[in-house]
Amino acid sequence: MQRTRWIGAGFLASALALTSCTSGPAGADAKQDPKAQLELWTRTTPGGPGEKATLRLVAGFEKATGHKVKVTAIFDDFETKLQQRAAQRNLPDIVMNDVTQIGAMHSQGLLREIDLSRIENSGDLIEQGRDSGKGVDGKQYGIPYSAQTGALLIRKDWREKLKLDTPKSWDDLAAMAEAFTTRDPDGNGKKDTYGLAAPLSTKRGYASWYFSNFLWAAGGDFITETGKGTYKPAMASKESTEAVRWFRALNCERKVVQPGAVTMDTPPTNETFEAGRTGLFVVGPYLMPRFDTSLGKDKYEVVPMPEGPKDATVLAEGGAVYLMAGSENRTGQDAFAGYAISADGQRLGMQGEEGSTVQLPVNKTVDVAEVRPDPRWKTYAEVYRTSGRYAPSVPNWTPIRQASAETLNALMADCSLDADVELRELDEKLARILKEQGIAG
Repeated sequence: MQRTRWIGAGFLASALALTSCTSGPAGADAKQDPKAQLELWTRTTPGGPGEKATLRLVAGFEKATGHKVKVTAIFDDFETKLQQRAAQRNLPDIVMNDVTQIGAMHSQGLLREIDLSRIENSGDLIEQGRDSGKGVDGKQYGIPYSAQTGALLIRKDWREKLKLDTPKSWDDLAAMAEAFTTRDPDGNGKKDTYGLAAPLSTKRGYASWYFSNFLWAAGGDFITETGKGTYKPAMASKESTEAVRWFRALNCERKVVQPGAVTMDTPPTNETFEAGRTGLFVVGPYLMPRFDTSLGKDKYEVVPMPEGPKDATVLAEGGAVYLMAGSENRTGQDAFAGYAISADGQRLGMQGEEGSTVQLPVNKTVDVAEVRPDPRWKTYAEVYRTSGRYAPSVPNWTPIRQASAETLNALMADCSLDADVELRELDEKLARILKEQGIAG
């Protein structure tokens, strides 16, 4: 028998229109049944490693709690299908999706507020991970279960051949990139290597996604908070402008970025590193298994990003458990969130050679080395804890990232453009976006 699940009145007009939403808190009128089977959607390829890893996690949860869960893996058109279910007032109980989706899902009225006091093990969450689950209003709407962050991959064999030390500053990084470009690190007698691998296309905002690892370390920002839940543009600030100028010089003056970077997203950029065309790459831990096979584990090393003008802040991302509005089993929802972040759930989530639900643990009592003794994973975990930063949970981060990517891409592609002018125009675009989202301050 199909269960009815009501969603809140906040569902955006831009989503599928709903006409008879409850006037109270989302799902407040749903009759509760703590024994009802939970329906879980995960954003991953059906039949793939991600779905298998989710099924392992769910099996552990069912064994530990007695709750029953039906898992559905969806990758293509995930958000559209979720909106269709919302229009039918029949949302799944739980969604496992990117943490960056919190703003959109909250503003659409799809999520219920989470009381952390009812989530077992929530006190063990790493602080920035816990806070990534908060909405623009400061309330909790997601529970992170997995994290990832960027570290610097270096062609170790190139570095040792050229007798270079591991970079400790941006100056060191630029010098190494230049050496990898000009000093024939692979010894083939050809000028066919470059220092930095960088995906700088506008597709899905890759240019700004990658650049955030440099922007934040310089003390710059895309937008800055002016009050509780309000923001102003910040790309024309002194710190942001200086970060853009430094990064742009890598391409326009030093010419150490791989050719065609402005048209590349991550797949072709990954190939430049594993094919021996680039020697430095800021990227997450998820590519290590691939590079170990294609390049060789002994050929590269993983180190923290060198200090920028301010610090070594890097982009943090990950997955979150979302407890959907209108569930008939809020007790089961809370129990699953608590298990996913428990020490047992985190260790189980990290297991599996083909795929896992957890990249880096978000539970501060869990040592990644307990499951993955490879010291490179330890490096990533330490970088996440000390330097990882999430994008803000605004109603819709995508247009902010996309607008920034288009400007950065243009500045990298056309070295004659005036950076000050372009960044001021970008701030004007960001101001309009913030106003449209109702968070301009």
